[in-house]
Amino acid sequence: MFITKRFIPRRAMLRGMGATIALPFLEAMVPAATLLSKTAASGPIRLTCIEMVHGSAGSTVKGAAKNLWAPADVGKHFDLTPSSLSPLEPIRNYLTIVSNTDVPSAGSIDAEKDAGGDHARSSAAFLTQSPPKKTEGADIFVGTSMDQLVADRFGHLTPIPSLQLCIEDVGRGSSGYASIYMDTISWASATRPLPMVRDPRVVFDQMYGSGATPQRRLSILDFVKNEIARLSRDLGAADRNRLNAYLENVREVERRIQKIETFNKRGETYATTSAPGAVSEDFEEHVKLMFDLQVQAFTSDLTRVVAFKMGRDASSRVYPASGVTQPFHAASHHAEREDKIAQFARINKYHVGLVLYFLEKLKNTNDADGNLLDKAIVLYGSPMGNSNLHNHKRCPLFLAGLANGVLQGNRHVKAADGASMANVILTLLHILGCDNLPSFGDSTNPFALG
Repeated sequence: MFITKRFIPRRAMLRGMGATIALPFLEAMVPAATLLSKTAASGPIRLTCIEMVHGSAGSTVKGAAKNLWAPADVGKHFDLTPSSLSPLEPIRNYLTIVSNTDVPSAGSIDAEKDAGGDHARSSAAFLTQSPPKKTEGADIFVGTSMDQLVADRFGHLTPIPSLQLCIEDVGRGSSGYASIYMDTISWASATRPLPMVRDPRVVFDQMYGSGATPQRRLSILDFVKNEIARLSRDLGAADRNRLNAYLENVREVERRIQKIETFNKRGETYATTSAPGAVSEDFEEHVKLMFDLQVQAFTSDLTRVVAFKMGRDASSRVYPASGVTQPFHAASHHAEREDKIAQFARINKYHVGLVLYFLEKLKNTNDADGNLLDKAIVLYGSPMGNSNLHNHKRCPLFLAGLANGVLQGNRHVKAADGASMANVILTLLHILGCDNLPSFGDSTNPFALG
């Protein structure tokens, strides 16, 4: 179809006192006599990189034999049933599993001197695929992370070049390594780590402004209601529906944030958090809020790049919804016992199931003539393999999204033994437009994802 209505710039925003609301994609943003499908095909790819620490049960020899992470068959006809990836069956056609890659840059150079430092090295190496310098001082050094290479290339096109988000608290070092190595997965340069934001209120205010406050019990939308009414009069029915749905999602996230803030002000005692701002004691609610904020940021093109640290190494958090009562770190040290490996696999499955929430939100969000999952790459993985051994072999990794048709979905690709995860990331960087990079980290060559 051709769009002949009034043209609205893609960067148009609703502005009020203390509030700035970016808009979702509307048909009215396509210039007259331009094919909507042609516009969509050249649209931006969104990137979310998610780290979950402690590897996977399927990275053990016994777990691999039972296909507790990667399925048995490669290609299209794989069975996810025994795997911790089984929650992803509903979005199978958007899924690319990459198994058997290693992260050697997270390993120790000197086993005696570096003993116990694998947790600190892991997060530092995840998106940089480079070994961090061992130091507890200010002379930190690792490498520029994947997300920041993309943000450097394209971040000037969006109001927010990139978002860095996390769930756990920060500030604890490990075995001679500075705490910052465990605190972030996002590095603007080899010496410039980017802080990760844990409080959904801080993220919300960064995206929309801080006109509304919990004390005033107003919505950020109250400050732009006249602008909303004025814009709606100029839109067609489909665009009005799309705008209203987007604004209602913004309001719903805002309500949830305000509810958590109100609860946290009661001064309750918390088991796993200090409950600042809008940080929920409920892990699942916290994660889902962070995912919803990412969906809104992608919908309105506020940013196209997110790094999300869903866990912290050596975390003692318990996930009751997984059915496992043992703390996360303790469960990851399963002593190679089959019953304990199976328990750890249940925690892995629970974490993956939360990612499905995000992926289905992207899939159900329209963007031009497709949906956001058509136009995204979501990378989920860990730089650790068998956490009981603190090794970095057979590390868990999957990709979701079709990247504007570059990725086919419904694929399991198994790397050759000894292949570095850096090869996969190099290929993704090329897909994302950083095709001038000859190498990344310790990569040896691009990796075929088809």
